[in-house]
Amino acid sequence: MTANFSITSVAATFHTPNSSTLLTTLNSEPHCVDHGALQSPLAVLYSIIFILGLAGNLASLWVFFCVHTKKNSVRVFLINVAFADLLLVVCLPFRILYHSKGNVWHLHPTFCKVVGNLFYMNMYISVVLLGLISVDRYLKIHRDAEMPRRLQNTKWSVALCTAVWTTTFVVSLVLLMSNSQSQQSQLNRCFHYKQLMNEKWKAYINISVLVVFWLVFISLIVSYGKIARKLQKRSQEKPDLPNAACYTRTAKKSFFILFLFTVCFVPYHIVRVFYIKTQITDTSCHWRSVVDKANEVALLLSAFNSCLDPVMYFLLSSSVRKQVLRLVSSVLCLRVSAGVSGSSSSAETEGTNRRAGRRQISAYSAV
Repeated sequence: MTANFSITSVAATFHTPNSSTLLTTLNSEPHCVDHGALQSPLAVLYSIIFILGLAGNLASLWVFFCVHTKKNSVRVFLINVAFADLLLVVCLPFRILYHSKGNVWHLHPTFCKVVGNLFYMNMYISVVLLGLISVDRYLKIHRDAEMPRRLQNTKWSVALCTAVWTTTFVVSLVLLMSNSQSQQSQLNRCFHYKQLMNEKWKAYINISVLVVFWLVFISLIVSYGKIARKLQKRSQEKPDLPNAACYTRTAKKSFFILFLFTVCFVPYHIVRVFYIKTQITDTSCHWRSVVDKANEVALLLSAFNSCLDPVMYFLLSSSVRKQVLRLVSSVLCLRVSAGVSGSSSSAETEGTNRRAGRRQISAYSAV
């Protein structure tokens, strides 16, 4: 009774139009959201993602930079995706430390904001770049006689990547420089649920990001759907051609990127719709707790994308695949099996009767 009376007295003494929401955040939010929920599973799973993502993306960058491959627009996009994934993975040890310490932040609060913004910045850079890759592939299907040289020129892809990095950096800097009332009230918390009743402009930025994501997702569906349909049509129209089976395989590979994107990012952005709503509206404690837990699980899937992107490079890029197999064989002191080497060599030296078909397939491929 004494404790309740003291809280009520303090609230009555300092109640002002600006402080009412802050008091609500201070008093009700800790009771609505269980900060200790899922801390152990999150620490373990983020640790696994960190190890796999670090190794995979470092290996991918080594192949992209140290192996001589044809320079084109897609290669530029993939290098930037790998960098974004690597920077996201670098943020994970801080999340692992936070969850392993009982969801208590022991570092400076500003450092929490830096790590959080860097994490989301690189996640959305990866999302946008995967969308640009799909558009690049789509345009190369519907190109005219003058389009190929322009599309193979890396200048436009470098310019687009620069624009993506600059835009996300500016938005992150704006969020980083802003003062958060919830952050000031809970200095020992990080990566936690926050009420935005007095900071709705942040919610509007988050809504804008949601719109960008769904636009990218729609572009992926349209682009890879048309790519796969055209390749499948080619294989059905001329099933006796040597490249017919290659068309079918490439069509299936196109759907892998869409599958990866759907599994990793779509659940998080569905949950975000309800998450943002609870931040700016009067929502019951039960639903705040539900969306907070759902957001943590969905965000874990989004982070897992940094491990799956290198798998995408391996499956869709012949240069990455050959170099990884060569590296594994050299480390294990084993020769690549005759079947693997034979199939890879035959794919490269099939003869002049298949060269035209292979050029078409490379134009449609995602990598």
